[in-house]
Amino acid sequence: MQDRIVSAKARPEEAATETSLRPRRLDEYVGQEKVKENLHIAIQAARKRGEPLDHVLLYGPPGLGKTTLANIIAAEMGVSIRVTSGPAIERPGDLAAILTSLKQHDVLFIDEVHRLSRGVEEVLYPAMEDYALDIVVGKGPTAKSIRLKIPRFTLIGATTRYAMLSAPLRDRFGSVFRLDFYTREAIETIVARSARILGVKCDDGAVPEIGGRSRGTPRVANRLLKRVRDYAEVMGNGIATQAIADEALTKLEIDARGLDHMDRQVLRAIIEKFGGGPVGLETIATAISEEADTIMDIYEPYLIQLGFLSRTPRGRMATALAYDYLDIPYSGPVAQQAVQPSLPLDG
Repeated sequence: MQDRIVSAKARPEEAATETSLRPRRLDEYVGQEKVKENLHIAIQAARKRGEPLDHVLLYGPPGLGKTTLANIIAAEMGVSIRVTSGPAIERPGDLAAILTSLKQHDVLFIDEVHRLSRGVEEVLYPAMEDYALDIVVGKGPTAKSIRLKIPRFTLIGATTRYAMLSAPLRDRFGSVFRLDFYTREAIETIVARSARILGVKCDDGAVPEIGGRSRGTPRVANRLLKRVRDYAEVMGNGIATQAIADEALTKLEIDARGLDHMDRQVLRAIIEKFGGGPVGLETIATAISEEADTIMDIYEPYLIQLGFLSRTPRGRMATALAYDYLDIPYSGPVAQQAVQPSLPLDG
């Protein structure tokens, strides 16, 4: 999964570059205007009162800037940030160690917060509500519960699976924001900004060419920009033109809509093997030798956004737009109804 050029999942080797490309202030952050506006008001209000920001939950597909926003919030509040992830906090004691090391008003960012274990969540509830840790000392009848005060802090949770969050944890976040795929204009602005930071020479046609194939995702846009830069340096004169960008991305099998070979394979499997659907997620996964969770988390969001795929109670269905995109004659319900023989009227 990590080898897909259009995968929005972070790669370890990209960490240093991603950090240099990330905006550091809210006014530098491109896109997500409604989220930015609400965060700006909340941050200014918290600073005026001299209080920590309410706990914040950010959710949406990967690569849209949840980690970037968490760092920006800490910077705007003028506090430090501690970064961890749900799988990394294995025991309640691990969380207790992190919480007791925080300073007043600090930010604790937990990525993949939906993957916290139930025991860790139980420790987190009083920490979020009362800024306290309930510690049990001893065992059996002599065990005692001690409440330990911790600094007032802000928890920022990030998740791609909002529905997997337990209701008690979800209800303890004061602000919940959904990050959507970026508009074409916002992605092109991000590509142009990243090109300036990386020192990539782009003409007026290269930026829209890259932006149009970036799936509305900044992480993908920056990755494609670097691949076009490499192609321009080796096959061109070092300048990323529209023609160079088109050649580079076509060789990577990324089409004008940002779909790659695996996206097209999902659509073709539904259409050619299962008559366009409805078909179950596990059946699709078996047909293309991929994990069901990967299809649901990685492929489906963008295909649904494009209108190529729909979820129904009976399974996934390819739409007429998907047939048109793959240049396959549409044989959906309307077409089938048209060729049905007319039935004789009663009487």
